[in-house]
Amino acid sequence: MHPEVVVLSLILLLTDAVVSYTQVSGVVGHPVIIPCSYSVASGVTSMCWGQGACPTSKCSNELIWTDGSQVTFRKHRRYKLEGNLLQGNVSLTIENAAKTDSGLYCCRIEHSGWFNDMKLTLSLEIKPGNMYKMYMKHKWFYM
Repeated sequence: MHPEVVVLSLILLLTDAVVSYTQVSGVVGHPVIIPCSYSVASGVTSMCWGQGACPTSKCSNELIWTDGSQVTFRKHRRYKLEGNLLQGNVSLTIENAAKTDSGLYCCRIEHSGWFNDMKLTLSLEIKPGNMYKMYMKHKWFYM
C-alpha cells in the first residue's frame, strides 16, 4: 500500500472520530427549544426530528414528522413545532424538560434527489432547576 493512501486513510478516520455538535441547554421542568430551520425558496418539504445522531436516511427514534405544512406524527404531546412551518422554522420545543431528555437530536429536512437531505445533529443538555441548585448549595442547612 502506498504511504499516501495510509496517511489519507488515517486523516479520514481521525476527522470522522472528532465530531462536534451545536450545544443547546435547558433547565429541568421548563420548555427548551432546539433550533432548526431551512430556506423555503424552492418550497416547503417534509422533515423529522429524532433522538440520536442523524442516520443515513429518515430519523431514528422518531419524535415528530411534518409533511411541510403540518405535523403528521408526534411521539408525545411534549414535542411541538411552534415556529412557522411555512417559513421553514422547524425548531423542536420540548415541554417540561427532564434530565433524561439530554442527548443528541437530529433535525432532517427532506430534499428531492439522492443524498440531498439537510441533516443537523445537536447536543442537548438539561440542567437541574434553580430549587435543586439552591438545595445543593445550602444543603448543609438541612443536615
